[in-house]
Amino acid sequence: MKKEMKYQRILINRMRFLNKRIFNPVILKFAGSSYSPISIIRHIGRQSGIIYLTPVIARSLFNRFLFILPYGNEVDWYRNVLAAGQTTVVWRGKENPIDNPESLVGNADLQALPPILRVIIGIMGAGNFMQMKSSTLIGHSLQ
Repeated sequence: MKKEMKYQRILINRMRFLNKRIFNPVILKFAGSSYSPISIIRHIGRQSGIIYLTPVIARSLFNRFLFILPYGNEVDWYRNVLAAGQTTVVWRGKENPIDNPESLVGNADLQALPPILRVIIGIMGAGNFMQMKSSTLIGHSLQ
């Protein structure tokens, strides 16, 4: 079983590299727009202080956002957000300030997500999630 996990980790790391270097720059051209299923998280580097834009899978759930961490919680944007305690997500064409990051390992409310997203999460084996509160989403449900 450990050997399978090792190969799965190698595959995930390769996918992360391809996404970061090749796909993310392309995805950022339409992510965060009103018609895009992909959002943008704006975060500040923990050491560099540089502002970064990263495409993410995020969904609004009333007064919070749920973020899917398909590559686990070792990704830079996640660690930057945890360190800062706040950030901005561009979702459906609007900027939403969010704060109070909370890690959800394997216990996120997946039933609130669209079926296709649940299938993708299952295929990728994603079990790490983060939620953050937003004062701008009060009264909105998952859309």
